[in-house]
Amino acid sequence: MSGKYENQLGLIVLNNCKEFGDKIDADIAKKRDGKSFIIPIETPRFGNGEGKGLIIDTVRDKDLYIISDVGNHSETYKMYGYVNHKSPDDHFQDLKRVISAVRGQAERMTVVMPLLYESRQHRRKGRESLDCALALQELQALGVKTVVTFDVHDPNIQNAVPTNMSFENFYPTNTILEDFIKQEQFDPSEIVFISPDTGAVDRARYYANMFQADVGMFHKRRDLTKIVNGKNPIVAHEYLGRDLKGKTAVVVDDIIASGGSMLEVAESLKEKGTKKVYLIATFSLFTEGLENFNKAYENGLFDKLYSTNLTYVDAEAERKEWYNKVDCSGYASDIIDTLNRSGSISELKNGKQKILNMLDQKRKGKI
Repeated sequence: MSGKYENQLGLIVLNNCKEFGDKIDADIAKKRDGKSFIIPIETPRFGNGEGKGLIIDTVRDKDLYIISDVGNHSETYKMYGYVNHKSPDDHFQDLKRVISAVRGQAERMTVVMPLLYESRQHRRKGRESLDCALALQELQALGVKTVVTFDVHDPNIQNAVPTNMSFENFYPTNTILEDFIKQEQFDPSEIVFISPDTGAVDRARYYANMFQADVGMFHKRRDLTKIVNGKNPIVAHEYLGRDLKGKTAVVVDDIIASGGSMLEVAESLKEKGTKKVYLIATFSLFTEGLENFNKAYENGLFDKLYSTNLTYVDAEAERKEWYNKVDCSGYASDIIDTLNRSGSISELKNGKQKILNMLDQKRKGKI
Protein backbone atom coordinates (compact mmCIF):
# COMPACT_ATOMS: atom_id res chain seq x y z
CA MET A 1 0.00 0.00 0.00
CA SER A 2 1.27 3.45 -0.84
CA GLY A 3 0.26 6.65 0.88
CA LYS A 4 0.44 10.37 0.24
CA TYR A 5 3.46 10.76 2.56
CA GLU A 6 5.54 7.88 1.21
CA ASN A 7 7.93 9.91 -0.92
CA GLN A 8 8.44 12.59 1.76
CA LEU A 9 9.63 10.34 4.59
CA GLY A 10 12.27 11.90 6.83
CA LEU A 11 13.95 10.43 9.93
CA ILE A 12 15.47 12.63 12.61
CA VAL A 13 17.55 10.51 14.97
CA LEU A 14 18.77 12.16 18.16
CA ASN A 15 22.24 11.22 19.35
CA ASN A 16 20.76 9.35 22.30
CA CYS A 17 19.54 6.53 20.02
CA LYS A 18 21.86 6.70 17.02
CA GLU A 19 22.54 2.95 16.75
CA PHE A 20 18.84 2.10 17.02
CA GLY A 21 17.87 4.85 14.55
CA ASP A 22 20.50 3.79 12.03
CA LYS A 23 19.13 0.24 12.10
CA ILE A 24 15.61 1.54 11.48
CA ASP A 25 16.85 3.64 8.58
CA ALA A 26 18.73 0.72 7.02
CA ASP A 27 15.70 -1.54 7.33
CA ILE A 28 13.35 0.96 5.68
CA ALA A 29 15.94 1.57 2.94
CA LYS A 30 15.86 -2.16 2.11
CA LYS A 31 12.10 -1.97 1.66
CA ARG A 32 12.37 1.02 -0.67
CA ASP A 33 15.02 2.37 -3.03
CA GLY A 34 18.06 1.84 -0.81
CA LYS A 35 18.71 5.46 0.14
CA SER A 36 18.97 6.84 3.66
CA PHE A 37 16.08 8.87 5.02
CA ILE A 38 18.00 10.40 7.93
CA ILE A 39 18.04 14.20 8.14
CA PRO A 40 21.17 15.38 10.02
CA ILE A 41 20.74 17.51 13.14
CA GLU A 42 22.83 18.86 16.01
CA THR A 43 21.98 19.57 19.65
CA PRO A 44 25.05 21.49 20.88
CA ARG A 45 25.49 22.97 24.35
CA PHE A 46 26.94 26.27 25.45
CA GLY A 47 29.55 26.37 28.21
CA ASN A 48 26.93 27.20 30.84
CA GLY A 49 24.85 24.12 29.94
CA GLU A 50 22.20 25.81 27.79
CA GLY A 51 21.50 24.12 24.47
CA LYS A 52 19.88 24.50 21.08
CA GLY A 53 18.54 22.36 18.26
CA LEU A 54 19.82 22.73 14.71
CA ILE A 55 18.41 21.13 11.54
CA ILE A 56 21.20 20.66 8.95
CA ASP A 57 19.07 19.78 5.88
CA THR A 58 15.63 20.69 4.57
CA VAL A 59 12.52 19.32 6.22
CA ARG A 60 10.05 21.22 4.06
CA ASP A 61 6.90 19.16 3.35
CA LYS A 62 8.44 16.07 4.96
CA ASP A 63 6.62 13.40 6.95
CA LEU A 64 9.04 13.50 9.89
CA TYR A 65 9.67 10.75 12.43
CA ILE A 66 11.75 12.09 15.32
CA ILE A 67 13.34 9.24 17.30
CA SER A 68 14.59 9.79 20.84
CA ASP A 69 15.68 7.58 23.76
CA VAL A 70 15.11 9.61 26.92
CA GLY A 71 16.60 6.80 29.01
CA ASN A 72 20.15 7.00 27.62
CA HIS A 73 22.32 7.94 30.60
CA SER A 74 25.58 7.56 28.66
CA GLU A 75 25.16 10.90 26.83
CA THR A 76 27.24 13.71 28.37
CA TYR A 77 27.83 17.44 28.02
CA LYS A 78 30.07 19.99 29.72
CA MET A 79 28.79 22.75 31.98
CA TYR A 80 31.31 25.16 33.52
CA GLY A 81 33.98 22.56 32.77
CA TYR A 82 32.18 19.73 34.59
CA VAL A 83 31.02 16.64 32.71
CA ASN A 84 27.31 15.97 33.22
CA HIS A 85 25.36 12.90 32.16
CA LYS A 86 22.10 13.75 30.44
CA SER A 87 18.99 12.98 32.43
CA PRO A 88 15.58 12.17 30.92
CA ASP A 89 14.76 15.86 31.48
CA ASP A 90 17.77 16.87 29.35
CA HIS A 91 16.79 14.47 26.58
CA PHE A 92 13.20 15.67 26.55
CA GLN A 93 14.34 19.27 26.36
CA ASP A 94 16.59 18.40 23.38
CA LEU A 95 13.63 16.70 21.72
CA LYS A 96 11.54 19.84 22.10
CA ARG A 97 14.41 21.95 20.74
CA VAL A 98 14.58 19.83 17.58
CA ILE A 99 10.81 20.00 17.12
CA SER A 100 10.99 23.76 17.58
CA ALA A 101 13.78 24.00 14.98
CA VAL A 102 11.48 22.39 12.41
CA ARG A 103 9.44 25.61 12.73
CA GLY A 104 6.30 24.28 11.10
CA GLN A 105 8.01 23.45 7.80
CA ALA A 106 7.22 19.72 7.93
CA GLU A 107 3.96 18.33 6.61
CA ARG A 108 3.56 16.05 9.61
CA MET A 109 5.59 15.27 12.75
CA THR A 110 5.60 11.98 14.64
CA VAL A 111 7.66 11.46 17.79
CA VAL A 112 8.96 7.92 18.30
CA MET A 113 9.82 7.68 21.99
CA PRO A 114 10.18 3.97 22.85
CA LEU A 115 10.57 4.71 26.58
CA LEU A 116 7.85 7.27 27.20
CA TYR A 117 9.15 10.26 29.16
CA GLU A 118 7.97 10.26 32.80
CA SER A 119 5.78 7.21 32.11
CA ARG A 120 5.90 6.14 35.77
CA GLN A 121 4.56 9.52 36.86
CA HIS A 122 1.31 8.81 35.01
CA ARG A 123 -1.19 9.57 37.75
CA ARG A 124 -1.50 12.03 40.58
CA LYS A 125 -1.39 11.02 44.23
CA GLY A 126 -2.05 13.93 46.55
CA ARG A 127 -0.09 17.09 45.71
CA GLU A 128 2.11 15.57 43.03
CA SER A 129 3.02 16.75 39.58
CA LEU A 130 1.49 14.92 36.61
CA ASP A 131 4.63 15.01 34.47
CA CYS A 132 3.76 12.50 31.76
CA ALA A 133 0.49 14.21 30.90
CA LEU A 134 2.16 17.63 30.86
CA ALA A 135 4.89 16.32 28.53
CA LEU A 136 2.36 14.94 26.05
CA GLN A 137 0.46 18.22 26.09
CA GLU A 138 3.72 20.08 25.37
CA LEU A 139 4.36 17.88 22.33
CA GLN A 140 0.84 18.47 21.10
CA ALA A 141 1.26 22.24 21.50
CA LEU A 142 4.49 22.06 19.45
CA GLY A 143 2.63 20.53 16.52
CA VAL A 144 3.33 16.81 16.98
CA LYS A 145 0.56 14.78 15.33
CA THR A 146 1.41 11.32 16.69
CA VAL A 147 3.41 9.84 19.56
CA VAL A 148 4.64 6.28 19.06
CA THR A 149 5.79 4.45 22.18
CA PHE A 150 6.25 0.90 23.46
CA ASP A 151 4.79 -0.93 26.45
CA VAL A 152 3.81 2.28 28.20
CA HIS A 153 3.49 2.00 31.98
CA ASP A 154 -0.20 2.94 31.83
CA PRO A 155 -1.87 3.27 28.38
CA ASN A 156 -4.62 5.42 29.95
CA ILE A 157 -2.18 8.33 30.01
CA GLN A 158 -3.23 9.00 26.41
CA ASN A 159 -6.46 10.43 27.80
CA ALA A 160 -4.41 13.46 28.81
CA VAL A 161 -4.44 14.46 25.11
CA PRO A 162 -7.86 13.36 23.82
CA THR A 163 -7.84 15.65 20.76
CA ASN A 164 -5.55 16.61 17.89
CA MET A 165 -2.76 14.14 18.69
CA SER A 166 -2.72 10.39 18.09
CA PHE A 167 -1.10 8.10 20.68
CA GLU A 168 0.10 4.68 19.47
CA ASN A 169 1.31 2.17 22.07
CA PHE A 170 2.95 -0.97 20.70
CA TYR A 171 4.03 -4.09 22.58
CA PRO A 172 7.27 -5.87 21.65
CA THR A 173 5.81 -9.09 23.04
CA ASN A 174 5.97 -11.01 19.77
CA THR A 175 9.58 -10.01 19.08
CA ILE A 176 10.65 -11.04 22.58
CA LEU A 177 8.73 -14.33 22.55
CA GLU A 178 10.06 -15.28 19.12
CA ASP A 179 13.60 -14.93 20.47
CA PHE A 180 12.68 -16.78 23.66
CA ILE A 181 11.11 -19.71 21.80
CA LYS A 182 14.07 -20.06 19.45
CA GLN A 183 16.76 -19.93 22.14
CA GLU A 184 15.35 -21.73 25.19
CA GLN A 185 14.54 -25.38 25.82
CA PHE A 186 11.19 -25.78 27.60
CA ASP A 187 7.90 -27.66 27.55
CA PRO A 188 5.16 -25.18 26.52
CA SER A 189 2.65 -27.02 28.73
CA GLU A 190 4.74 -26.24 31.83
CA ILE A 191 5.02 -22.48 31.29
CA VAL A 192 3.41 -20.12 33.84
CA PHE A 193 3.63 -16.37 33.36
CA ILE A 194 4.11 -14.41 36.55
CA SER A 195 3.18 -10.82 37.36
CA PRO A 196 5.62 -9.42 39.98
CA ASP A 197 2.88 -7.12 41.35
CA THR A 198 -0.79 -6.24 40.88
CA GLY A 199 0.05 -3.45 38.44
CA ALA A 200 1.60 -5.83 35.90
CA VAL A 201 -1.24 -8.39 35.81
CA ASP A 202 -2.62 -7.23 32.46
CA ARG A 203 0.85 -7.48 30.93
CA ALA A 204 1.31 -11.03 32.26
CA ARG A 205 -2.11 -11.98 30.90
CA TYR A 206 -1.14 -10.55 27.52
CA TYR A 207 1.96 -12.76 27.40
CA ALA A 208 0.02 -15.77 28.69
CA ASN A 209 -2.64 -15.28 26.03
CA MET A 210 0.05 -15.59 23.36
CA PHE A 211 1.11 -18.93 24.86
CA GLN A 212 -2.37 -19.99 25.96
CA ALA A 213 -0.76 -20.48 29.36
CA ASP A 214 -1.68 -19.88 33.00
CA VAL A 215 -0.98 -16.74 35.05
CA GLY A 216 0.16 -16.18 38.62
CA MET A 217 0.87 -12.98 40.51
CA PHE A 218 2.59 -11.57 43.55
CA HIS A 219 1.16 -8.95 45.87
CA LYS A 220 3.60 -6.50 47.41
CA ARG A 221 2.74 -6.12 51.09
CA ARG A 222 4.17 -2.81 52.26
CA ASP A 223 4.84 -1.24 55.64
CA LEU A 224 2.59 1.82 55.48
CA THR A 225 4.07 3.24 58.70
CA LYS A 226 7.44 3.98 57.07
CA ILE A 227 8.76 5.83 54.02
CA VAL A 228 12.16 4.89 52.56
CA ASN A 229 13.44 6.69 49.46
CA GLY A 230 9.99 8.14 48.92
CA LYS A 231 8.16 4.78 49.12
CA ASN A 232 6.62 2.49 51.70
CA PRO A 233 9.12 -0.41 52.00
CA ILE A 234 8.04 -3.88 50.84
CA VAL A 235 7.59 -6.31 53.73
CA ALA A 236 6.85 -9.42 51.67
CA HIS A 237 5.86 -10.70 48.23
CA GLU A 238 2.77 -12.89 48.62
CA TYR A 239 1.96 -15.30 45.80
CA LEU A 240 -1.50 -15.90 44.33
CA GLY A 241 -1.89 -18.69 41.78
CA ARG A 242 -1.46 -22.37 40.97
CA ASP A 243 1.15 -24.75 42.38
CA LEU A 244 4.50 -23.98 40.75
CA LYS A 245 6.44 -27.12 41.59
CA GLY A 246 8.25 -28.37 38.49
CA LYS A 247 6.99 -25.48 36.37
CA THR A 248 8.91 -23.01 34.22
CA ALA A 249 8.09 -19.51 35.47
CA VAL A 250 8.41 -16.45 33.25
CA VAL A 251 8.26 -13.17 35.19
CA VAL A 252 7.22 -10.24 32.98
CA ASP A 253 7.26 -6.49 33.61
CA ASP A 254 7.68 -3.30 31.62
CA ILE A 255 10.60 -1.74 33.50
CA ILE A 256 13.46 -3.04 35.62
CA ALA A 257 14.81 -0.09 37.59
CA SER A 258 17.06 -1.36 40.40
CA GLY A 259 15.67 -4.86 39.90
CA GLY A 260 15.26 -5.57 43.61
CA SER A 261 11.60 -6.57 43.42
CA MET A 262 12.13 -8.76 40.35
CA LEU A 263 14.95 -10.67 42.03
CA GLU A 264 12.95 -11.11 45.24
CA VAL A 265 10.14 -12.61 43.18
CA ALA A 266 12.64 -14.92 41.44
CA GLU A 267 13.92 -16.10 44.83
CA SER A 268 10.39 -16.77 46.01
CA LEU A 269 9.63 -18.74 42.83
CA LYS A 270 12.66 -20.95 43.39
CA GLU A 271 11.51 -21.58 46.95
CA LYS A 272 8.17 -22.72 45.54
CA GLY A 273 9.89 -25.42 43.48
CA THR A 274 10.02 -23.96 39.97
CA LYS A 275 12.31 -25.79 37.58
CA LYS A 276 13.42 -22.67 35.72
CA VAL A 277 12.87 -18.93 36.14
CA TYR A 278 13.12 -16.50 33.22
CA LEU A 279 12.81 -12.73 33.52
CA ILE A 280 11.38 -10.53 30.76
CA ALA A 281 11.39 -6.73 30.85
CA THR A 282 10.88 -4.37 27.93
CA PHE A 283 13.21 -1.79 29.49
CA SER A 284 16.16 -2.70 31.73
CA LEU A 285 17.57 0.42 33.39
CA PHE A 286 19.82 -1.21 36.03
CA THR A 287 19.79 1.99 38.08
CA GLU A 288 21.85 0.38 40.85
CA GLY A 289 24.24 -1.54 38.63
CA LEU A 290 24.59 -5.24 37.87
CA GLU A 291 26.02 -6.67 41.09
CA ASN A 292 22.70 -7.94 42.48
CA PHE A 293 21.85 -9.62 39.18
CA ASN A 294 25.29 -11.22 39.00
CA LYS A 295 24.87 -12.65 42.51
CA ALA A 296 21.32 -13.83 41.85
CA TYR A 297 22.42 -15.61 38.68
CA GLU A 298 25.39 -17.23 40.42
CA ASN A 299 23.01 -18.43 43.15
CA GLY A 300 20.70 -19.98 40.56
CA LEU A 301 17.73 -17.69 41.21
CA PHE A 302 17.06 -17.11 37.51
CA ASP A 303 18.20 -18.59 34.20
CA LYS A 304 18.17 -15.59 31.87
CA LEU A 305 16.86 -12.06 31.47
CA TYR A 306 15.31 -11.11 28.14
CA SER A 307 15.16 -7.38 27.43
CA THR A 308 15.10 -5.09 24.40
CA ASN A 309 17.21 -2.39 22.76
CA LEU A 310 14.31 0.07 22.97
CA THR A 311 16.33 1.99 25.53
CA TYR A 312 20.05 2.20 26.27
CA VAL A 313 21.69 -0.67 28.11
CA ASP A 314 25.31 -0.47 29.17
CA ALA A 315 27.69 -2.64 27.15
CA GLU A 316 28.78 -4.42 30.34
CA ALA A 317 25.26 -5.82 30.78
CA GLU A 318 25.15 -7.00 27.18
CA ARG A 319 28.28 -9.09 27.78
CA LYS A 320 26.74 -10.99 30.69
CA GLU A 321 25.84 -14.64 30.21
CA TRP A 322 22.48 -14.07 31.85
CA TYR A 323 21.44 -11.16 29.61
CA ASN A 324 19.80 -11.51 26.19
CA LYS A 325 19.17 -8.37 24.13
CA VAL A 326 16.19 -8.55 21.77
CA ASP A 327 16.56 -6.31 18.73
CA CYS A 328 13.30 -4.42 18.12
CA SER A 329 14.59 -2.10 15.38
CA GLY A 330 12.92 -4.19 12.67
CA TYR A 331 9.58 -3.93 14.45
CA ALA A 332 10.00 -0.16 14.84
CA SER A 333 10.90 0.20 11.14
CA ASP A 334 7.76 -1.73 10.15
CA ILE A 335 5.69 0.67 12.25
CA ILE A 336 7.25 3.79 10.72
CA ASP A 337 7.08 2.36 7.19
CA THR A 338 3.40 1.48 7.61
CA LEU A 339 2.43 4.82 9.14
CA ASN A 340 4.28 6.70 6.41
CA ARG A 341 2.41 4.74 3.74
CA SER A 342 -0.91 5.45 5.53
CA GLY A 343 -1.35 1.71 6.01
CA SER A 344 -3.20 -0.21 8.70
CA ILE A 345 -1.26 -0.92 11.89
CA SER A 346 -3.72 -3.55 13.16
CA GLU A 347 -1.58 -6.48 12.03
CA LEU A 348 1.47 -4.97 13.76
CA LYS A 349 -0.42 -5.08 17.06
CA ASN A 350 -1.55 -8.70 16.85
CA GLY A 351 0.80 -11.56 16.10
CA LYS A 352 -0.69 -14.31 18.26
CA GLN A 353 -1.02 -16.84 15.44
CA LYS A 354 2.68 -16.67 14.60
CA ILE A 355 3.59 -17.40 18.22
CA LEU A 356 1.14 -20.33 18.34
CA ASN A 357 2.66 -21.74 15.15
CA MET A 358 6.15 -21.46 16.64
CA LEU A 359 5.00 -23.23 19.82
CA ASP A 360 3.52 -26.02 17.72
CA GLN A 361 6.88 -26.41 15.98
CA LYS A 362 8.55 -26.37 19.41
CA ARG A 363 6.36 -29.25 20.61
CA LYS A 364 7.30 -31.23 17.51
CA GLY A 365 11.00 -30.61 18.15
CA LYS A 366 11.46 -28.57 14.98
CA ILE A 367 12.73 -25.48 16.83
